[in-house]
Amino acid sequence: MNHITLALKRPFIWLLRFRHRCGYGVHSPFAFNLITQVIYERTPYYKYKDLAEEEKKLAPEKDKNWKYESKKIKRLLFRLVNEAQPNVVVDAGTLAASSLYLKAGKVGADYLAATELSELFLEAGVPVDFLYLHDYRRPAFVEEVFRVCAARTCGKSVFVVEGIRYTSEMVALWKRMQQDEKAGITFDLYDLGIIFFDKTKIKQDYIVNF
Repeated sequence: MNHITLALKRPFIWLLRFRHRCGYGVHSPFAFNLITQVIYERTPYYKYKDLAEEEKKLAPEKDKNWKYESKKIKRLLFRLVNEAQPNVVVDAGTLAASSLYLKAGKVGADYLAATELSELFLEAGVPVDFLYLHDYRRPAFVEEVFRVCAARTCGKSVFVVEGIRYTSEMVALWKRMQQDEKAGITFDLYDLGIIFFDKTKIKQDYIVNF
């Protein structure tokens, strides 16, 4: 799906998901907290300004993919990492300015970038605490990275998958991810899917009007 088509569809997507806004109807304390305090958080974190300046400073050295994600998505990635506090962050797919936000969310976390499967070097015995998987135009790549990283999860692992509603292939792949035996609670934000692997919480799949 190209950006123009997605922009034209936005009003209809918002209307279809209207009743799923702001955590309405969500009874799980964990899910309600994530939706209201992380996904819908509007606090202007002090790092946002610094990250925007660094992003702009580096732009002349980067290619067209540097501005791949919207500001809204990049800031959400920062908040999700900040909430999860992972020791290991894997950034797989179209590398862009979002990498700055992933790193800033947990300073000191080990960060691994991989645009190809051959670059996905995972240290033996170390779990993947946080995965940002973003290359929806290559669903086979997305599925294989998910398979490899899902085998390395722990209870606090969080996966964020881009473009889960952008193509029919990604819609089908997202359903398979939700049904994975290791997957716990999931959140469908249309642009992103979020998977938690904490099996102590009752599994449920939430739709969020993001």
